Amino acid sequence: MKIEAVTIQAKLSSYLGDKTARAFEKQLGIVTVADLLSHYPRRYSKRGELTPLASLPVGEVVTVVGEVVGTNIRHIRGRSGSILEVSLTDGSDKITLAFFNQAWRQKDLHTGVRGLFSGKIGSFSGKLQLAHPDYELFEELDQSKAKAWADLPIPIYPATSSLTTWKIQKSIQIVLDTLPELEEYLPEGLIEEESLVGLDQAIRRIHQPQIEKDWQSARYSLKFREALLLQLQLAERRAEASQVQALDLKPGNLVGSFDKLLPFEFTSGQIQVNCEIEADLASGHPMHRLIQGEVGSGKTVVALRAMLTAIDSGHQAALLAPTEVLASQHFASIQKTLGPELCERVGLRLLTGQMSSPDKKRALLDVASGKAGLVVGTHALISAQVEFADLALVVIDEQHRFGVNQREALRAKAKLAPHTLVMTATPIPRTMAITVFGDLEISTLTELPAGRQPISSHVVNVNEPKLVSRVWQRVAEEISAGRQAFVVCPRIEPGTLEEGETQELELAEQIAPAAAIEVFEALKLNASLDGVRIGLLHGQLDSETKDQTMQAFSAGEIDVLVSTTVIEVGVNVPNATAMVILDADRFGISQLHQLRGRVGRGNHAGICLMLTGAEFAMQRLEAVASTLDGFKLSEIDLELRGEGDVLGANQSGGRSQLKLLRVTRDAELIEQTRTIAQDLLRTGLDEKLKRVLKEIDAQALARG
Repeated sequence: MKIEAVTIQAKLSSYLGDKTARAFEKQLGIVTVADLLSHYPRRYSKRGELTPLASLPVGEVVTVVGEVVGTNIRHIRGRSGSILEVSLTDGSDKITLAFFNQAWRQKDLHTGVRGLFSGKIGSFSGKLQLAHPDYELFEELDQSKAKAWADLPIPIYPATSSLTTWKIQKSIQIVLDTLPELEEYLPEGLIEEESLVGLDQAIRRIHQPQIEKDWQSARYSLKFREALLLQLQLAERRAEASQVQALDLKPGNLVGSFDKLLPFEFTSGQIQVNCEIEADLASGHPMHRLIQGEVGSGKTVVALRAMLTAIDSGHQAALLAPTEVLASQHFASIQKTLGPELCERVGLRLLTGQMSSPDKKRALLDVASGKAGLVVGTHALISAQVEFADLALVVIDEQHRFGVNQREALRAKAKLAPHTLVMTATPIPRTMAITVFGDLEISTLTELPAGRQPISSHVVNVNEPKLVSRVWQRVAEEISAGRQAFVVCPRIEPGTLEEGETQELELAEQIAPAAAIEVFEALKLNASLDGVRIGLLHGQLDSETKDQTMQAFSAGEIDVLVSTTVIEVGVNVPNATAMVILDADRFGISQLHQLRGRVGRGNHAGICLMLTGAEFAMQRLEAVASTLDGFKLSEIDLELRGEGDVLGANQSGGRSQLKLLRVTRDAELIEQTRTIAQDLLRTGLDEKLKRVLKEIDAQALARG
């Protein structure tokens, strides 16, 4: 949510100076005063209490309040230089602060001192570590002021390694000290009825609370505004969509032939979703439907039936996939499902960015002339050179991989507003569905088609060599039985550090995350895999090499495929039964579930082995291993990572104003504001509220 007032749309540089403003823009995407004031504290600490360390997320910049309980200077074996290790506690757990060649800091960081420590959480020997953290130590005060000082809430902001929480706090104080009163946009009656704090007071209290109640009341009031503005946007979209005309599509001979051709019966869930889609397509208004379902629940075959309905009615359909590997897999799968005769009748075509010029030219001509009725492609479908003769249905797979503008660019290629069907294999909790996809109808496929095999999942501690050795023996057993395996790595090649990682410490101490190129070479020398055919697949390979590798793996010419997460979605190799995930602590819960879903798709049971040396990640990985229920895991994932990470950075578009609202915890508030939004629209919005909604729409378009 951005606060509506002319003064706070000013550039941050007019308040903080060019250098600081550039740092905020580069590191946090904060450009205006409104952006800064909407950068709310993540939590609040007190100088008198410490921060629980057990739940700190690896890979994120965090700020903790802790007490130093010991220091140690250690010389690096085989190299010049030393590492100062500072042991920090929250009273029960410990974390190590590591400083490379900075022994002089031991003078300040002695046993007993407390302060704020900020840096990127990493791991060393399976234990949490902050490398080169910034810090601000607490002052000693006289006894008369000590208690009030110790109890004063300290805002802890989402920060970066160089823009620490206390730097952000000081910048916000400078702005608030000079800013006039912020204009309220909610009706006075609503503020009183819902016991809200006024906008100006809420903004000042959330950033500068004097007591705990200050930030609690401010946070609720701002959260209420977020929920209400979101529900107003969604209600407006639904109202607008109900007025738009679209083509009337009905199933015909193609759909009839397709239904008879399938070698299996639709599940009851698929039958229901087919009926829902048929009703949408024949309604005369654009369909906006999301199909969500587990890996292998049959979303694609339902989408294919919908696309055939469009072609039956004399129009075109397009399937947009996020990667070339997935687009090629969809194309091959549709070819196999339809057979040569139906493929010819529908005019199936593939269009990707790395196709040869002659092939691309032929595909473009077929799309423009209407000869191609069903077009499968990547972002290439969005390019200006692609023109459709008569596009009626857009299907978007793994829709969270695409930004709002990308989706709209494809929809804009239709003469009339096209029907839209989006699919996701990342299960979405109900509260998230009604919040973030409130302008879409939701269809959920929960049943798996008959024949799907069970998958056993296990967490393997890499600090136990016998267990690691057994992993590769287990893979070899699957290969000997005539089956195949995936080995997934978090990086393509070694030496590419994540932003904020420390080169010196990694060179000196850290074991770098598994890199696909390195693992590929290492497995060739693994005695357990002697004679095994090993392939390599990652995003930096050219299109032809990726296609050839996937075709070879699908054909059984490669036994073990070493890959990055390029195989996370859509890849279907029924003979693959083993999934080995290296450095599994580097992946999110839903991502692990997606990777696991690549096996057990044929006649044999699957096995998923997740390797990690991180003690702090064991509980999260055991949660994945304990259940195959993606919806249950999605709830856990949502709690741990928040909506933005689960949905993807660019997919939320106009909904990315959510800063405080948490859909798993705020379902009751969401339902409440939904009703209020409908009432406000029915009675008419006042001009101030209309301006705020227009501002949000403008910001969404600017973000794309």
